[in-house]
Amino acid sequence: MNYISIKNNQTVLLSDIPESNYEWFYEMNIEFMTGHPERHCVNYFGYRVGKNVKLICCVADDVTHEIHISTSLVNKAHPLESFSNTFLCFEKFEREIHENFGFNYTDHPWSKPVRYPHDRDDKTQIMDNYPFYSIDSEELHEVGVGPIHAGIIEPGHFRFICNGEQILHLEIQLGYQHRGIESLFVQKKQLAQRATLAENITGDTVVGHGVAFAHVYESLANFKPARDIEFARTLALELERIAIHVGDLSAVCTDIAYQLGSAVFGRLRTPIINFMQEWCGSRLSKSLIRPGENRYPFTPELAQRLCQVLDVFEPDFMEMANKLFTLPSALSRFERTGVVSFDDALSIGAVGMAARMTNLNRDIRASHPFSLYAELEHEPILKRHGDVYSRVQIRRREVEQSLRYVRTMLTDVPEISTVNQELKALTPNAFSLSLVEGWRGEICHCALTDTKGELMLYKIKDPSFHNWLALALSVRNNEISDFPICNKSFNLSYSGHDL
Repeated sequence: MNYISIKNNQTVLLSDIPESNYEWFYEMNIEFMTGHPERHCVNYFGYRVGKNVKLICCVADDVTHEIHISTSLVNKAHPLESFSNTFLCFEKFEREIHENFGFNYTDHPWSKPVRYPHDRDDKTQIMDNYPFYSIDSEELHEVGVGPIHAGIIEPGHFRFICNGEQILHLEIQLGYQHRGIESLFVQKKQLAQRATLAENITGDTVVGHGVAFAHVYESLANFKPARDIEFARTLALELERIAIHVGDLSAVCTDIAYQLGSAVFGRLRTPIINFMQEWCGSRLSKSLIRPGENRYPFTPELAQRLCQVLDVFEPDFMEMANKLFTLPSALSRFERTGVVSFDDALSIGAVGMAARMTNLNRDIRASHPFSLYAELEHEPILKRHGDVYSRVQIRRREVEQSLRYVRTMLTDVPEISTVNQELKALTPNAFSLSLVEGWRGEICHCALTDTKGELMLYKIKDPSFHNWLALALSVRNNEISDFPICNKSFNLSYSGHDL
């Protein structure tokens, strides 16, 4: 075989991953995807090996729970056949490879820049000459929003092409931050520094990215976390999901001028994040997740306190949700607004809620389970209409589901492990991959080590990397006044995209 199959959170030696010429590499990965909607690319990237570049493609099978890893060593002097011409879900991965290494594709749909990283191959590519799509017509006009926005959100530019109030096309261009966070994982040598980087990839997914980093690092160090560690991680992930979904329901209510929903949902987020502060000293869960240790053990006393919080939270949430989802004026704004079809979601490789709203089952908790999710027997919540209504329904149902999971877990809080294992040195010349289902969707962290067991490459994929295109598709043929509610119903990450 010209590939190796691994499970989630597994480490293999780089020498165990077969290397193919690009023709075989291309045909094999196209064959993986052809006729298999249960498979999708979770990461595809390259790194320099002398004057060449080694490509690594990771295709997950959501039925067999395997991840197929393949590699190819290529030279930028030779144009490559594009995966994207057959499967559009590869387009952003290949655009990034083009931007980073200067590869040209013979048939890529449009290999324009993705992020403008500081170390990009072509320094003449700058934001001022970004090739926005345009239509030459006296009847159409363009509307630009951003990159600087009111409030505290990150920079991003939205370019609308409209016929009157109707949106014909939206192009979203990010890439303003040039943070270089992936390279910082290699430059910083202390574990605490790297864990801090992980929880700052995107500020609303501290637990999600923190768990992905911890799992990658522990796998490389051949460390098996005790039950109390995985219990804390699972619990924190579900509490983060509750807090963000409730906050986003508040924001959606704001966008439809439903002040009661905005106020109540906004208030209900507070006790959840305040509990996180009681647990670990940070409302955003900073410093809670660390590889190889349980810094803030979850005690029976904390379990009792969380039960009290949920006993007050749950009836208020249910009452407000019932009001919102039976309010005709709200439903008229939600239903048939911002529709993305199943075929489009599959084509672009949507993940998480942006996939599940179309009945595309993408949920790592079920397909590649980690921590305690196999015990919880997680069942993904699917809707099928792909509109704002489907997205807000998923938020509501996932809050209810997470409440059930948390209450189940609180009935059996594990004892704190007394055996202190130390993290060993990382496996040299190795590759490790971790998938985590954050509240927004699929997170993927990949790490490669060198001959000394030092990190030589760290690759991050936030679900927003896939899903910004879903937002752009959702607003087509909608009025431009519907953009805020469409945008907020996805609530994608700028910083998670601009790494």
